[in-house]
Amino acid sequence: MKKKMIALDLDGTLLNNESQLSDYTIDVIQKVKKAGHTVLIATGRPYRMAEKFYRQLQLDTPMINFNGSLTHIPGKQWDFEQKILIDKQYLIDFLDNEKSFEAIFIAGEYKNKFFITQDNLDEIYPSLMGVEKITPDTLIRRERITSDPHSILMHTRAEDRYALADEMKKHFKYELEINTWGGPLNILETCAKGVSKATALSYLLDHYKASPEDLIAFGDEHNDVEMLQLAGTGYAMKNASDKLIPVADRMTRFNNDEDGVARELEALFL
Repeated sequence: MKKKMIALDLDGTLLNNESQLSDYTIDVIQKVKKAGHTVLIATGRPYRMAEKFYRQLQLDTPMINFNGSLTHIPGKQWDFEQKILIDKQYLIDFLDNEKSFEAIFIAGEYKNKFFITQDNLDEIYPSLMGVEKITPDTLIRRERITSDPHSILMHTRAEDRYALADEMKKHFKYELEINTWGGPLNILETCAKGVSKATALSYLLDHYKASPEDLIAFGDEHNDVEMLQLAGTGYAMKNASDKLIPVADRMTRFNNDEDGVARELEALFL
């Protein structure tokens, strides 16, 4: 069988409902790697919130973070690292519209740091930001917004996160990409216009001299649409959003809490 590139979303896809990797999933990924296939993480998560899983899977391939805004090899200087940033003025605009967006928090995300609003701190789980505690040095102040972020993360009280995302796109004159996170929380993540997991994967396909037909992708949410459309074979999880299912080539037989990805990979390659 021709060797494949396999792109894996994390939340709602490779991770179970406790945001963990099962031993079975880790074992299957290891065997797929040993069979010569290229396994990649493609996630909306920032690097600090995805590195643990990268290490658990013992990957040495590029990782895609921030829905395509950062493509890099963790812990290494890589000449082909790709960074696509958002003009910092958009982060200021988010802050100016905090109330109308019904924001619980707004965070400017950078490769190795973040700045977050200090209102409603009692409603913010530090684990959402990949830290044990929200400390004073991470609180957002306008004078700290001196460089362009990779993405803007927002947790909202709005009942319909998809409708809010559409409203926000209109507010920003369609100059930004605004997508939902997987899982139950009303979290929106913003990237620069035209950026997606698919654009990052196209970059990597070129790097590896491979074609989209060589790509298999797994996802569960709206931010996986372009990735599944690009892939020669795109899998929507059994638990996938209704936004994703229509663009998928196939659906996994099991959901993310039942090792759905690993079961498919085992059937395909092992």
